[in-house]
Order: sequence, then C-alpha cells, then structure tokens
Amino acid sequence: MNKVYKNADEALADIKDGMTLMLGGFGLCGIPENSIAALLRKGVKDLTCISNNAGVDEFGLGLLLKTRQIKKMMSSYVGENAEFERQFLQGELQVDLVPQGTLATRIAMAGLGIPAFYTPAGYGTEVAEGKESREFNGKMYLMETALHADFSIVKAWKGDTLGNLVFRKTTRNYSVPMAKAGDITIAEVEHLVQPGEIDPDNVHVPGIYVHRIFEGKDYEKRIERRTIAI
Repeated sequence: MNKVYKNADEALADIKDGMTLMLGGFGLCGIPENSIAALLRKGVKDLTCISNNAGVDEFGLGLLLKTRQIKKMMSSYVGENAEFERQFLQGELQVDLVPQGTLATRIAMAGLGIPAFYTPAGYGTEVAEGKESREFNGKMYLMETALHADFSIVKAWKGDTLGNLVFRKTTRNYSVPMAKAGDITIAEVEHLVQPGEIDPDNVHVPGIYVHRIFEGKDYEKRIERRTIAI
C-alpha cells in the first residue's frame, strides 16, 4: 500500500463539508500548516475541529475561523485569537471548552478503544452540565467519552514512506494520541525518508496508524513570547 502523497491538496482531497477533524500542535509549534492551507483552498465548511488551541489571528486554525469554515471548536486554550472571541461572543461559533488533561485523555482513549472514563476535572462547574457523575472513594467524578474524528491531521519532524513518525519536543503532546484516534490519519512531515532511516527506538507513532503521508514545505518557525513591562 502506497501511503505517500505528492502534497497536502492530494492527501486531503476527500475531506467533505461537515466532517470532524483533529489537528495536532501545541501552542504555535507542530501545527500542520500545509494541511490547513489546503483546507483553506478547498473551501470545505461546517467543520468540527478538535485541537488543543484555536490558533492565532492569521495563523493555524485562525485562518479557517476567518473564512467561517469552522462550525464548532473543541479546545482547551483559545486566548490568543480575537476572531475566535468575536465569533463566540456573537453566537456564530459553537464552542466546547474542555480541560486540557481531559481533552488529551479523551483523544488517547479513542486510540485505545476505551469508550469512556471518569475524571474529577470539571465536577461542580459548567463542564459537568449534562454529564453523568459518580462517586469513587468519597470523591465525585465526571464521565467523559472518547473523542474520535473522521480525519486526524498531524505534523511530524520526520517520517518514512511507511508512515513511521518522529516528533520533536512539545509537538508530541497532542499529535501522538491524535494520530491514533482518527478513521484516517494524515501526516505532513518536514523530512520524508526511506524505511530503515529511522531508528525503531525513535519512532513515536508506528506506521500502522498512518494512512497518508507527504513532505511539507515553507514552514514558519513561530515562537510564543511573553513580554513583561518593568
């Protein structure tokens, strides 16, 4: 089975309106930029996007929010996107804010085939509305369900033509479990190599989880900075 695609447009060609997508990345690192650009060109709309953050204005998922291609966001951190804030406050965007650990675990459980789990995070808050709760050892827990996606889209530092992936540093946080939680997983990589060029001990996602892979280009190395006024 040939998993290698020429570019993002080819790899994402069958994504349709109304689908649920997982998109990797943590903060501004590890964002699948080429794939997001392809979705922008394709014009696919009414998407439900599962991602740790919602990008920033003019970058990452912020580009798809600007063009109103996203119907619903499931995220943890959304504080750096003015357009996200505007759409949410105006009732134009459905938002499901999920505690960061809960979001990561819901994604991981999908990859493990576990339909639900209990967590204390969010009990007694708006997060608990409409959810089953149960007491364990004198403490209350919420039942959270696993998160699946039609497509999981991740960006890795290196991958081989069989789909084995290597991530760098914090980009592993969400991309590794996301790669295992989609019906179809698409990986864009900075470096595409031949089988045997990656030490098996360095593989973070085995190729069995990856259905499509392509070598990306023109990546921005954005860095988040904290400015302190003295």
